[in-house]
Amino acid sequence: MLLMFLAPRCDWIYDTYCMTKVQINRRKTATSNREVSSAHVTVRQRAMRGRPKDKRIDEDVVLAVLNTLKSKGYRHVTIERIAKTVGRARTSLYRRWPSKRHLVAYAVVSTLEAEPAPDSGSLRQDLICAVDTLRRAFSGPLGRALPGLVADMAHDLELARIIRGEVLFRRRTSIRNAILRGIARAEIRRGIHIDILIDQLTAPCYFRVLLGHAKITRRFVETVVDYALNGHVVPCKA
Repeated sequence: MLLMFLAPRCDWIYDTYCMTKVQINRRKTATSNREVSSAHVTVRQRAMRGRPKDKRIDEDVVLAVLNTLKSKGYRHVTIERIAKTVGRARTSLYRRWPSKRHLVAYAVVSTLEAEPAPDSGSLRQDLICAVDTLRRAFSGPLGRALPGLVADMAHDLELARIIRGEVLFRRRTSIRNAILRGIARAEIRRGIHIDILIDQLTAPCYFRVLLGHAKITRRFVETVVDYALNGHVVPCKA
C-alpha cells in the first residue's frame, strides 16, 4: 500500500526536477548567447568606427590618388600603391575605403565639396559659391586628373555609379536646395526646370576643364550664374 501511495508522487517529484533543470539550462544558454551576441556587436562597432580620422593623412591620401590619376590613370590607382605613397598600412586604408572605387570617389568629393551651396540668404550668392567650388577644385590636381577619370568612368560602370552617387548626386542636392530656398524667398519664379538649371550652372566649368580651351575665372563663374538665372528672376516690385 505504501509503495502504491508513494510511486506516483516520486514520479511527480522526478518530473518536476527534470523540468526545472531543463529550464535552468535554457536560461543559462540564453544568457550565454546574449553575451556572445553583445561581444560580437561591440567588436563590429569597434571595427566600423576604426581609428579617429587624421586630417593630414586624409589630405595626403587625396593628393596621392589625384596625382596617380593624373600621371598614370585610374588603372594604376590601388590601395597598395596609395598606402605606400602616404606611408600607411594597407589595412588602415581598407578600414576607411573598401575598394579603390570608393577611394577615388572620396578624393573627388573631398576636393569638390559635398555641400557647395550653403545658405547665405541670397540665391545668387549661394549659386556663385557652388559654381566657384568647381573653379577652385579644377585649378588643382583634380582638374588635371578629370579627363582621364571621365574616360575611365565610361568603361567602369561601377566606378561611374559610385561617382554619381557619392559626388554628383550630393552636390546637385545641395544646389537644388539652394534653388528651392530662392523660390521660397520669391527670388526666382516657380515652375522652372531645376535639373536643367543645375546643368546650366555646372556644365560650362566641366566643358572648359575637359577641353582645355579657356580658363575658369571668378568673373566667368559670376557670368555663368547670371546667364543661368536670366529670365527666371522675379522682378523687384517698385
